[in-house]
Amino acid sequence: MEQEQLAQILKKIGIKTLNGMQQQSLDAHDNADNIMLLSPTGSGKTLAFLLPLMQKVDAGKRENQVLVVSPTRELAMQIEQVFKNMGTAITITCCYGGHKREIEEHNLSQNPNVIVGTPGRLGDHIRRGNFHPGQIRHLILDEFDKSLELGFQDEIQFIVESLPNLKSRTLASATNANDIDIFPGWEQPVVLDFLTAEKDGSNRFVVQSLRTKGLDKLPDLVRLLCFHGGRQSVIFCNFREDVEMCSQRLAEAGIQNVFYHGAMEQRERDLAMCKFRNGSARFLVTTDLAARGLDFEHIRYVIHYQLPVSEKSFTHRNGRTARMDKSGTAILMLNEKEYLPDYINESEIEEIILEKEQYPLPGRPEWATLYFGMGKKNKVNKIDFVGFLTKIGQLRIEEIGKIEVKDFDAFVAVRRSKAAHLLSLIKGEKIKNKKVRVEFAK
Repeated sequence: MEQEQLAQILKKIGIKTLNGMQQQSLDAHDNADNIMLLSPTGSGKTLAFLLPLMQKVDAGKRENQVLVVSPTRELAMQIEQVFKNMGTAITITCCYGGHKREIEEHNLSQNPNVIVGTPGRLGDHIRRGNFHPGQIRHLILDEFDKSLELGFQDEIQFIVESLPNLKSRTLASATNANDIDIFPGWEQPVVLDFLTAEKDGSNRFVVQSLRTKGLDKLPDLVRLLCFHGGRQSVIFCNFREDVEMCSQRLAEAGIQNVFYHGAMEQRERDLAMCKFRNGSARFLVTTDLAARGLDFEHIRYVIHYQLPVSEKSFTHRNGRTARMDKSGTAILMLNEKEYLPDYINESEIEEIILEKEQYPLPGRPEWATLYFGMGKKNKVNKIDFVGFLTKIGQLRIEEIGKIEVKDFDAFVAVRRSKAAHLLSLIKGEKIKNKKVRVEFAK
């Protein structure tokens, strides 16, 4: 890739230079057709496998050239967003369950250069003849071990066998995996393994344990969150029912939180993630669905409210913290009948002692989230919302937080102290000459 083109892309996505893993991936793709990229969560793998496409894709041709397969819809949408942020002429569309297939069929009819999606939805489109698998030259399978864990092996095998003219294959993951014999043409891959690379001294990851007083961990979870003073935390449970139970009991104890799992409607999942990302919710209670693929800023604490079912699950959960050059802490909560898993060395664990019976509850977050009933399909973007909130809503720029614009709606963080008055000013007003429904996101 020409240095000038690379510099333009990096400027658009807001970084100054590639890290070592990304540069090696770029170099390796110039000389090899099969690449296995192994790197920790948060290290920038998405950019590492997208950048080489700049040399491989002909944006002047209206044809499908690249297929990117992701195990979850959230990861698929994140890949699409990173690619769009790069600001190239290459076209892309995203396919996943949870929204209308007709929209995707229309987008696919435009013959985008890159198609990214989940295994089930991509397989469905192939069977329906909605895109041209014979045109696909390059395959990327992100988090491939997770796809196999989730039972997508047959669907992925069908997809791969439907691509007769592949020239290159890239497999990316945050953990190593050996079961990759389902890929025809996968011979002598170049392995880029950054999983065992030494971390910079500024990146300190600590594992702690908290032994609860009884079988019920919830009272000690409340004390722990209060002890940490409301620092942003992800709380992992093993099952959806336990996620909702834990979230409800935390709320009853005065701990505001959001929960997230696979059985929720897409809009509910989007809202929970938006609130957590923009700081209007400090605590996220979730299953392992949030253990990878989602775009988070720095998370200080990962709390294993229920012990992870496997070492691999433990690794991915912990990948939510200590990302890049930040420090982080993972906390294992153990009741009086539980013991540390065999894969954890007890001598390396720090024990937490909560000396007080009660600590002050965390204050309310400084941000609140507003819901707007219009999005990208209504031809609005972040700049439109900033202009609307500063002119009509009389907010200063620093009183506007993270803005996330979806296809048909948007979520905007504003200073909580300004939210009620703001709502009275903007209700019934127009954005781009269209009335917009706006309310507190619930």
